[in-house]
Amino acid sequence: MASWNSIPLEITYQVLGWIAFASWTIAGYPQVILNFRRKSVVGWNFDFVVLNITKQSFYLIYNATLYFSSAVQKQYFDKYGHGEMIPVAANDVAFSTHIVLLNLFGLFQIATYERGGQSVSKITLGIVSVVYLTAGVCFFIALPTHSWLWMISVFNSIQVFLASIKYTPQVFMNFKRKSTDGFSIGNILLDFSGGIANCAQMTVQSLDQNSWKNFYGNTGKILLALVK
Repeated sequence: MASWNSIPLEITYQVLGWIAFASWTIAGYPQVILNFRRKSVVGWNFDFVVLNITKQSFYLIYNATLYFSSAVQKQYFDKYGHGEMIPVAANDVAFSTHIVLLNLFGLFQIATYERGGQSVSKITLGIVSVVYLTAGVCFFIALPTHSWLWMISVFNSIQVFLASIKYTPQVFMNFKRKSTDGFSIGNILLDFSGGIANCAQMTVQSLDQNSWKNFYGNTGKILLALVK
């Protein structure tokens, strides 16, 4: 695995990564705080919640596997070159872990607070079912040859797809109700800031290594930053 050529760029990379982590992490709290204060989840679309926790779970699997598994890292280097760095940083794993736990707490709030008759739509249940079925098929395809990099790359693509559609039910619900009551919009700017920091982090790594392979080696991360 390659090492950093410039200490200032390495420091910049770490700083930008943790800025993205902080922005995206803090962005998740206004909603759970709002739910707690109101003792209600009315106005928080459950389809969004289900799509989001599914998306974040797949992102966690991708990040943690590529960051911790030496076998998957070897497959990455065999594909993209042994002079490359893996395109996942500690802040990516930390964010994914934290946001999954925060989403689980959100599910707990849904189970305990006033729901106002809201439920998960059949469309969302269908989408999630197809997603998990696809993941299961990919696992059994990858199992004989241990093609784990391919499998988690598919998972990464799945989470980008879910990220691109997850807000749609919430937007439609807000439009139908002509209100955003119950939905915290304070996370939008933080999401945007995190996306910029994330893109900048990957750019810094590419500049240091004089290679842009980390972008197409982790297209999910850059696409996530753009659609977040």
